[in-house]
Amino acid sequence: MPTPTRPRTVLVTGAAKRLGRAIALTLAEGGWQVAVHYRSAEQDAIETVAACARISGVSGHFDADFSDEAAVRALLPRVVAHFGAVDAVVNSASLFEHDDPATFGYARLQQHLASNTAAPIVLAQALHAHLNERAAQGAVVNLLDQKLWNQNPDFLSYTLSKAALEAAGTMLAMALAPRVRVVGVAPGLTLTSHYLSEAQFQRLHALSPLGRSSTAQDVAQAVRFALENRALTGTTLLVDGGQHLMRFERDFSLMQDTPTPP
Repeated sequence: MPTPTRPRTVLVTGAAKRLGRAIALTLAEGGWQVAVHYRSAEQDAIETVAACARISGVSGHFDADFSDEAAVRALLPRVVAHFGAVDAVVNSASLFEHDDPATFGYARLQQHLASNTAAPIVLAQALHAHLNERAAQGAVVNLLDQKLWNQNPDFLSYTLSKAALEAAGTMLAMALAPRVRVVGVAPGLTLTSHYLSEAQFQRLHALSPLGRSSTAQDVAQAVRFALENRALTGTTLLVDGGQHLMRFERDFSLMQDTPTPP
């Protein structure tokens, strides 16, 4: 009889709710065992785990504060101890706080770099070491932002941290091959937030060459594709309805009126 194939396991950071949760559920539907990372939203994480478990049969939740390097370094070994092995990491967790050139300071930048850049690099490093021990191959998917291809001065520290992560993706793809593939996925305006009313969100979501930006399901499907297509590494999939082809003077969350594209 053929040897049964071991289920694939993926760690999805920031998976307790919103986009991370959508990614976790989509990967569970694809047969992945999902490790749900969260910082403080434990009840949301428990609910996401239950939803994933109903689909794929196995899931688990793991807390870690990404401002704490020791906690980040301990995260993947905890997931390995629970599942036996890990095959992929999706870096969806993200700090997103406003600043601009007038309010920029060291502390805000350091916070964003720790959470949005350093933590994903450390997790990629840990996955590579784990896969080396197993003589196996895997993948890292980093959630980026179409904003990198359509820059404006808003959310300066956030944007810098994502730009650094995009550059790190190229370097990691080179350094960690052939054990680890590294792929970026850059959504457009995807979910509403406290910055936008529902009416503003719907108006801005439609502002793209395709008449719609990305949905959470669009992004989640792109993440699954990036994890499962073994020819992809060192590149980014822009999943934004073409918003990166347009020019916006402000971040979506701060646009009060629909602009007229140039």
